[in-house]
Amino acid sequence: MSFSAKVTIIYPLAAGEMTLRTEDDWSRGIPPTHREGNRFEFELETPTEVLAFKPVVDHGTHLDWSEGNNYLLYALAGHHKIIYPFFTGSPDHGRITRIHTVEAMGRAWRMRFYLPPGYGENPLKRYPVLYMHDGTNLFFPHEAFMGQQWQVGKTMDLLNGLSVIERIVVVGLHAIDRMHDYTAPGYHDYGRAVVEHIKPYVDAQVSTLADPSANAVMGSSLGGVVSMHLAWQYPEVFGAAACLSSTFGYQDDLFERVASEAKKPIRLYLDSGWPRDNFERTRHMRDILLLHGFDYGHDLLHFTFPHARHNELHWADRIHVPFQFLFGKRAGGRPS
Repeated sequence: MSFSAKVTIIYPLAAGEMTLRTEDDWSRGIPPTHREGNRFEFELETPTEVLAFKPVVDHGTHLDWSEGNNYLLYALAGHHKIIYPFFTGSPDHGRITRIHTVEAMGRAWRMRFYLPPGYGENPLKRYPVLYMHDGTNLFFPHEAFMGQQWQVGKTMDLLNGLSVIERIVVVGLHAIDRMHDYTAPGYHDYGRAVVEHIKPYVDAQVSTLADPSANAVMGSSLGGVVSMHLAWQYPEVFGAAACLSSTFGYQDDLFERVASEAKKPIRLYLDSGWPRDNFERTRHMRDILLLHGFDYGHDLLHFTFPHARHNELHWADRIHVPFQFLFGKRAGGRPS
């Protein structure tokens, strides 16, 4: 018995021949069945239900194997996998950029980008984007509150190495006046700044995907509140939000809005520590969302972390969970 499946490789090949090598016989290069410009299509017959493979550029005198782990093809389901491989650089480390500044609405908005492994080699690939608040706490101890940072780059590199999430761009937005910008009514102007000025700047600087399903926001404490606000207010821009240890109801109207307005086409991740980490507020928001038609495990996920405290170290310990909810790889999902 054999199974049929299809692989499409999209890559700007300048020299050599694009081939595919599989675990059926790693020494044999499989040529594409069809090529159109930078698009290489392979139709495969395999005796195995799950097939490991790698793109390989054959230069005649030597082979360039794609970086990173083997790809997996689920042939039993007639899987069609679209991939954007890269062949140079480290598969283990992304890059954190210099500080970028956007002048808008009378203020200077500062941010850094995390660019995943392979970014820049294949300009045909466009990336999902995660906008994270309190950006000074994300990447470097010398920028972070009390030297405690979320280790976002390290966690992203690990998840990319495991091949369990899509390769994404992270935008770390530095706070200016978080008590004002992350609560009502200030978060309305903050949201306008993000949607009307910061996001267009990011889209101009980085190879991004425009669809709201590929754009998410994330933060903790007041940053969780403003993340919820942005997704709820702008579902046509942000298709998901992750809200960690959020101070819902402290200086915002989100309980009332969620209960009274129409359900939004967004996915939400909520969590808290316990006992003194906004556990009750988070659970209350979860219950309102469930009553409002959100489906647990589909467009809503909620966790409680016993004994987790309200600080950067504990958020760093668990950010891999919302990262996987927001951008986890799914068989037959977004291109790799």
